Amino acid sequence: MTTVESAGTWRELLTPGQYLGTAAVLAGGVALHATNIFLTTSLLPTAIEDIGGERLYAWNMTVFTIMSVISSMLVSRLLAARGPVGAYLVGLAPFVVGTIVCAVSPSMAVLLVGRAVQGIGGGILAGLGYAVVQSALPERLWAKATALISAMWGLGTLAGPAIGGVFAQLGVWRLAFVVLAVLGVLVAVAAPAVLPRGERAASREPVPVTSLVLLTLATVLISVAALFEDVTHTLLTCAVAAVLVVGFVSWERRTTAGVLPRTTYLAGSPLKWIYLSIVILTTGMASEAFTPLFGHRLAGVVPLVAAFLGAAVSLGWSVSTMFAAGAAAPRTVHRLLVAGPALLATGLAVTGLFQWYGAGPVTVVVWFAGLILAGTGIGIAFPHLLVAAMSSSPDKAEAGKAAAGANTVELIAVSFSSAIGGVLVNLGAPDMAHSARYLLFGFAAVALAGCLTARRIRLG
Repeated sequence: MTTVESAGTWRELLTPGQYLGTAAVLAGGVALHATNIFLTTSLLPTAIEDIGGERLYAWNMTVFTIMSVISSMLVSRLLAARGPVGAYLVGLAPFVVGTIVCAVSPSMAVLLVGRAVQGIGGGILAGLGYAVVQSALPERLWAKATALISAMWGLGTLAGPAIGGVFAQLGVWRLAFVVLAVLGVLVAVAAPAVLPRGERAASREPVPVTSLVLLTLATVLISVAALFEDVTHTLLTCAVAAVLVVGFVSWERRTTAGVLPRTTYLAGSPLKWIYLSIVILTTGMASEAFTPLFGHRLAGVVPLVAAFLGAAVSLGWSVSTMFAAGAAAPRTVHRLLVAGPALLATGLAVTGLFQWYGAGPVTVVVWFAGLILAGTGIGIAFPHLLVAAMSSSPDKAEAGKAAAGANTVELIAVSFSSAIGGVLVNLGAPDMAHSARYLLFGFAAVALAGCLTARRIRLG
């Protein structure tokens, strides 16, 4: 495993004429995906008033996430077959087409079709953002570039609701999708001009059908489990999903056509610990989907304040990752990897301790502080985990697979943790304060496990 002894600078990465165009496309693809997620969420209440389909409301995110997870698993194969430019164009095509379908949807059923097609493109774009860094930029800029790309999730959390809210308020929700499609076209025009063509692989790996089926079924089951009011049915469904996940890992160990690089399962490989650490940090992000609800029900905050509660984790993540990316010494990086989940757990636990009905302004400020601290924990560790994945093998092809695998693991974790969050909230129902504590303390406990996985990562 290689180590970056001297880090590049932000000025070098963002100077026009050097790497700015490449960085803009890599970050822009992820920003499109992230903004689309939160923009659609803010538009849906207005959209269902126009086209109906309220009973299918929850499936918008489910359909989109599942298709994103599936397509993200194909990123390394697509990159090998098409090269960076071709892979980006393949990813942008369904994203733009799906967005246009959403814009013209006459019913919720058609909108779901558009969301599914969007998800295919979004999963590819999110994966390529990380996977292409390794081939498009010098190693000294990997940490800065991955930090910039990671920060796009925070940007999406802020920009998505803001843009969607404005168009919804004006009664022209369809126009928001049109704007998103136009931005996708602009990235497609820029990609051939700034990205390397890359070398195409002579042979193509088979599609991991069995792995895809097992993970997709597990994701669907966890999503369904969150809908049950009966605890017994919830736990049984989660247990079946867990069996499918175990089956996925068992299959991956034996097959030559897996989702993750084969080195993940080799004795002594750091990849398993890197991926587990990514899963744990990503789980902390799932709290964002529920904190606006807690703010509304427990403190009676206005929608704008509730929206910023939902963005607090991403805000802490986005700011801290820009500073932490400058660390290069192995000992310092290792300390950040261990400290990240500890801060995440602390922030979530503090927020959980202050969940009660009739919460006043001071309590809400404590919530903000706790959630920003949690996001800071994610931000100081996340870019270094991605660089560790890219540096896990001297073989460029394997390193590219490892980078693409990091995004796949992240998307899988987003899907699973969001569904698990729904289960935890339901366990505390109908008392919203109990639901909030179940969620925040539960995710804090998961975050603590990240300190143990981070300690197992070897640098240098």
